[in-house]
Amino acid sequence: MKLQGVNPYLPSWEYIPDGEPHVFEDRVYVYGSHDRFNGHVFCLNDYVCWSAPADNLGDWRYEGVIYKKSDDPLNPDGHMCLYAPDVTRGPDGRYYLYYVLDKVSVVSVAVCDTPAGKYEFYGYVRYADGTRLGEREGDEPQFDPGVLTEGDLTYLYTGFCAIGDRSRHGSMATVLGPDMLTITEDPVFVAPSEPYGKGTGFEGHEFFEAPSIRKHGDTYYFVYSSIVMHELCYATSLHPTSGFEYRGVIVSNNDLHIDTYKPADKPMFYGGNNHGGMVETGGQWYIFYHRHTNGTSFSRQGCIEPIAILEDGTIPQVEITTSGPNGGPLEGRGEYPAYLACHLFTAAADERYTGSHGAWMDGRFPKITQDGKDGDEEVGYIANMQDSATAGFKYFHCENVRSMKIEVRGYARGSFEVKTAWDGPPLGSIPVDFTNVWTTYEADIAIPDGVHALYFTYKGIGNASLASFTLE
Repeated sequence: MKLQGVNPYLPSWEYIPDGEPHVFEDRVYVYGSHDRFNGHVFCLNDYVCWSAPADNLGDWRYEGVIYKKSDDPLNPDGHMCLYAPDVTRGPDGRYYLYYVLDKVSVVSVAVCDTPAGKYEFYGYVRYADGTRLGEREGDEPQFDPGVLTEGDLTYLYTGFCAIGDRSRHGSMATVLGPDMLTITEDPVFVAPSEPYGKGTGFEGHEFFEAPSIRKHGDTYYFVYSSIVMHELCYATSLHPTSGFEYRGVIVSNNDLHIDTYKPADKPMFYGGNNHGGMVETGGQWYIFYHRHTNGTSFSRQGCIEPIAILEDGTIPQVEITTSGPNGGPLEGRGEYPAYLACHLFTAAADERYTGSHGAWMDGRFPKITQDGKDGDEEVGYIANMQDSATAGFKYFHCENVRSMKIEVRGYARGSFEVKTAWDGPPLGSIPVDFTNVWTTYEADIAIPDGVHALYFTYKGIGNASLASFTLE
């Protein structure tokens, strides 16, 4: 079936984390780093760009490679990776790409005449005397640039601050002049790191990485990844370089803190680092973030949720969903691939962030993965579903659903229970048996009319993989 707006919003074989969305010329362009399927570290691939009509975040178009690792003069052999970037339109109408390579602490800039054309290296952010930002005595390392241009000034936000590192004081804001490179106001700290957060409103949610900046009305929204890792928090101010106050969490990529349908401290997905930004299109604000797949920290995929900015400027935390960019529940009819699961957990394992990077998940954990290699347009699926493993999908508008099919392979004998709540009673079950090829199983299961989540829990022996489910 042709998918509506879903999470992840790009094809299942594409791994674009750290997404920064911007509306340029009636399209939403998303700029991010570029992970590799089965990669051994973060951000191994070149920058690519995807875009969608401003009124349809379910219709994404591949714009191609916009910048290669070797395009930076510091990286002619490509031995360094391109970390999370951001793009802004300068006062001259051109588009400027800001990024940091993984082994240096200066901010590089590339430029292009169009939002998603071939960017060309432009220079390094520097002081008036030519010294590069990050290399003057007293400078703190640069990382994860986020940018906002107003008139002739561009506000650059950077920083990476590990817990306990007293040498790094927090996220920095630096003001650039109209040439998009030269510093006109030296860096100042706008959000504290963990050692300096005590007694501030940021305490417990201090700045870690991933600064992103937007403006709504007369208020600046500073979005960032906190020391908690899995959450994107935000702070607001009426001034771009001072006065930011912590306001709350926008989204958690394992749905912690949410208590509307489960205990607030129960994770519903495998958490990890998070990075993203906000965008307004069609009168609706959205938050872009990423999730972790393939049992590793290094194969991350972009997701979107609609958010609300209330009259007092606050943003209530949103649930992670399958239907996020759709603008409402998905149609409760037809076939849906299993990689769209927004919840994935077991009864025995803790789905919180593990505290280490790499391929930390073993056979106890269900995981979203794919066949083939990086770049192969293979449809993803869920592997490693052992007894109690549960995949959840939210939300669907169901009418007259009386039958369900699932596509399964693996040496497993048991059944998949179908529920409309993660801890609810089964509406029915679909038996499965040993098979090493994708096999379709079906059963008469009625889903009540209305808007529902759908959960599939495997009960039995062995290890099953789930490719899709069909509502009929």
